[in-house]
Amino acid sequence: MPVKHLLAVVMLFVFCHPAPAQTNDVDWNAMLDSAQHWARENLDDDVLRALQNVDRDKVEDFLKHYQDYLKGGYVLDLAQLKDGADAILPLLDAHEETQPYAAWLRSRMDYFEVADEMKAALPKTETGTNAAAMENPPFKTEQQVWTRQMAPRPWPKAAVEMVPKLKPIFASQGMPEELVWLAEVESGFDAQARSPAGAVGMFQLMPATAKDFGLSLWPGDERSQPEMAAQAAARYLRQLYGRFGDWRLAVAAYNCGEGTVQKSLKHYRASSYERIATHLPAETQMYVPKVEATILHREGRELEDLKPPAE
Repeated sequence: MPVKHLLAVVMLFVFCHPAPAQTNDVDWNAMLDSAQHWARENLDDDVLRALQNVDRDKVEDFLKHYQDYLKGGYVLDLAQLKDGADAILPLLDAHEETQPYAAWLRSRMDYFEVADEMKAALPKTETGTNAAAMENPPFKTEQQVWTRQMAPRPWPKAAVEMVPKLKPIFASQGMPEELVWLAEVESGFDAQARSPAGAVGMFQLMPATAKDFGLSLWPGDERSQPEMAAQAAARYLRQLYGRFGDWRLAVAAYNCGEGTVQKSLKHYRASSYERIATHLPAETQMYVPKVEATILHREGRELEDLKPPAE
């Protein structure tokens, strides 16, 4: 595989296969070997050919920043990804084969912007630089920033057509209709969005989850069918609420997994999202308040005020 192809795969691969937190340096040979193996399993030749123009320096810079932010799960380190993501997104958008990855990344670009805003708001030292923060921003702070971030946004173009179709599907599962707006946060209502980890569709369902809730991945991937994906997502959220009894915890688990949420609740002897928010993965710390702000902006409803699933 040509090195430029492989470097592009490294960029995609690292999103969901980051270096361990205790690692101080990137082992590029090991990363390239892992990326090559992952590429053979997950990407076809057309995708690899389309990625041939990715610049090595940009990829390496992005990887280093990505590794840094993952250490300790510090949410403000997401700001370090902003420049790299800005450089990589047009490369993905320029080719039809990689546009599904672009759709996935585009719906997460504001994570970097919000982290940058919160980082800039830190108190200044005598030298005029930001003071080093020892803790993640509290949940209330992130709520406020995301509320401001979402307030001026118009509906995504696809939402105008899809929301009226998807709301009855959520309602048929006894679920609050407002939760259809997870599709904006997950994919911008792009049914073709694909993550490097293998999540697909408006609701970014992973293969195992999709199968658990009745979707077929072959010969056609039903996760790309908005109505079918909505039904599976609604059923999954219903299950998560049944386990945690709280919409914030259910939404967090949708993002980072039931096990991660359960372990945090147990470790911190907590029963609410607010108590564990700053200890969850950085993306989840962004995801939950973004979902809340999106539903508030689109529907005028607070996530915590949504009704439990109907019988």
